[in-house]
Amino acid sequence: MKLLISNDDGIFAQGIRSLANHLAEVGHEVKVVCPDQERSATGHGLTLHQPIRAEKVESVFHPQVKAWACSGTPADCVKLALFGLLDTRPDFVLAGVNHGPNLGTDVIYSGTVSAAMEGMIEGIPSIALSLGSYSARQFQASVRFAERLLKQLEKCPLSQVMLLNVNIPAVPEEDILGVMIARQGIRRYIDIFEKRVDPRGKTYYWLAGEVLEEVEDPQKTLINDDLPTDVQALRQNYITMTPLQYNLTHTTGLKELQTWHNEQITD
Repeated sequence: MKLLISNDDGIFAQGIRSLANHLAEVGHEVKVVCPDQERSATGHGLTLHQPIRAEKVESVFHPQVKAWACSGTPADCVKLALFGLLDTRPDFVLAGVNHGPNLGTDVIYSGTVSAAMEGMIEGIPSIALSLGSYSARQFQASVRFAERLLKQLEKCPLSQVMLLNVNIPAVPEEDILGVMIARQGIRRYIDIFEKRVDPRGKTYYWLAGEVLEEVEDPQKTLINDDLPTDVQALRQNYITMTPLQYNLTHTTGLKELQTWHNEQITD
């Protein structure tokens, strides 16, 4: 299959190198377009007020992988690949393997998920892959799962274009208990801005924070309650797979607002 791979950790990240090389070695046609440096937590930002540059990269990936380093965001990378760099449309867009999990509400900020989402917006089935640890560097389980998932999707294509958000536990492969289809949870942080002073005496702030693993989901009754959240399943050493879409419409909110009368708003 023709695969486009991007990330938000940058061209030299071990995660994307492991993924691209493995998928090329098993016979896929792999193209990589990713940021020239780390651009984590950039969300779905696009570069509009300065040029985007893309340089071919040699000697970083498997010889069969064609790669470009892009000066833009992860979403820029996928958009530029599809409309400026690639000769043919890929069968799948993959993002990752990210260094660290993308669970619950992380997906709103994640450059990894946004790169995959850009593929989905263009009608291409997409997969975001993340390893559940920022410090772990063992990506073998992640890339082998990506290979198996692509085989499954080739054999049984999804009826609708969607984004599969996949998180792999950072444990030895033999300790992974299986794959669990999970709903998106809510993962919030206690945000702390550390106030500092630079050598010139000017104040600046550094965003830090402590993760709250999971908080109560007020919308959980809208989805099958029997499904665990991605946060819960990953904690139990399951590979989690959550289908995502870009339509953020609050469906129950639509029904509630339709009960209002126009005059109640305009008066």
